[in-house]
Amino acid sequence: MQPRNMSMSGVVDLAAVKAAGEAKAKAEQARAEAARTGASGAVAPASLVIDVDEAGFERDVLQRSTEVPVVLDFWAEWCEPCKQLGPLLERLAVEYNGRFLLAKVDVDANQMLMQQFGIQGIPAVFAVVAGQVLPLFQGVAPEAQIRETLDQLIQVGEERFGLTGIMVDPDAGVAGAVPAEAPAGPYDALLEAAASALDANDFGGAIQAYKNVLTDDPANPEAKLGLAQAELLGRVQSMDPQAVRKEAADNPADVDAQIAAADLDLVGGHVEDAFGRLVEAVRRTAGDDRNTARLRLLELFEVIGPEDPRVTAARTALARVLF
Repeated sequence: MQPRNMSMSGVVDLAAVKAAGEAKAKAEQARAEAARTGASGAVAPASLVIDVDEAGFERDVLQRSTEVPVVLDFWAEWCEPCKQLGPLLERLAVEYNGRFLLAKVDVDANQMLMQQFGIQGIPAVFAVVAGQVLPLFQGVAPEAQIRETLDQLIQVGEERFGLTGIMVDPDAGVAGAVPAEAPAGPYDALLEAAASALDANDFGGAIQAYKNVLTDDPANPEAKLGLAQAELLGRVQSMDPQAVRKEAADNPADVDAQIAAADLDLVGGHVEDAFGRLVEAVRRTAGDDRNTARLRLLELFEVIGPEDPRVTAARTALARVLF
């Protein structure tokens, strides 16, 4: 069976992003504590491949997915294609050196998980990123295609959710090995402060922290994404959703009403609705109102990410109504 196309760029869950930020902050604290005590938080390469069951799924997959993308390999002993794919995924997990974690699920022993994922055949491969489940492919895929899929997964994990992966020490568990300390990046403290503020619903503090990073590094992807999300959350926190939606429905020509409703749409995960609403607002209006709607739409594009196909489609629709 040919693998299904994957698209991780559409993953949008602001609560999950906040959870990832919290996990990152905790990981930084753990590294600082390890450095203080002389302990190492690194894992052995063998720990990059784990067996997962229903009882440990939340701990081993959902919780771990807030620090590293987790790839799920659904397999069975009697499945011949699984015997081809499994070793390849295990080899790549070690080769990628902590950029993703491979979790193997024996479907015969975990029927409930198989049903929950809606699996019709094996091998089937999924990913969990910051608590969000993504189908990758089913069947045996060429190694080059699997590598491309993994690269995209890792990129999304880093840019959208701030997932930094896990440190791997090839000497972990070996007597006499010297712990290695990961060097801190130039903006780690500011980004950690922003994530902490976001987790505390201090959106003003998070916005300022992200702006501080962007002052020195205007292209920083984590700060750009975080700023767009913090600004969005700050705008919607005091909204009355029912009142906002009624105002937008009663006044389709009111740009401010449509913008507020679009913000709620996006936070609720209705990405196409948010984009479509603002494209229509641009189409209906002119002058300052049109420019206001256009600029908000561009801001929402930043929340989702430029490579998301829904952003591409909305940009095309915007171009049609503008020109």
